Amino acid sequence: MSLLFVFYQDVKERLVYWFLFPVIAICSGILLYNNMFYEAIKTTLIINFAFVLFLVLVVLGYSKFKLNTSISQTFGLGDTLLFFALAFTFSSISFLVLFVFGLIFSLTLHLLIKRRSVEHKTVPLAGYLSLFFAIAYVSHWTGILKSVYSI
Repeated sequence: MSLLFVFYQDVKERLVYWFLFPVIAICSGILLYNNMFYEAIKTTLIINFAFVLFLVLVVLGYSKFKLNTSISQTFGLGDTLLFFALAFTFSSISFLVLFVFGLIFSLTLHLLIKRRSVEHKTVPLAGYLSLFFAIAYVSHWTGILKSVYSI
């Protein structure tokens, strides 16, 4: 439900309540803990956080050196917080694949919706990614995605 709240708020207002990100991280962490071996969780979280940190640093460097603008102009705090909250979701390989496809999904969805709405100029990346990961969870619970917690 928290992922859907992030989607709704980000698409509608481009602002998300900050407390939703820890809720997503805690709930996802509990699901990860219940579905993986304890020894693998530490390695999974290190890899997931390293990937997210790398992405945030690349965006920071790109906005600073290539676009000559501040990070706040190109990437929202909610996006960053969601990236780190999503690091608790799935095993490393599943997380990397789902995250990349989530970014592709976000781009595609935004390009399709942008034609209809010219109200906002920014991309609700946190909202679109939240929707994608909510779909991923539902797909796992219904049996469509079978091995999202295995390494």
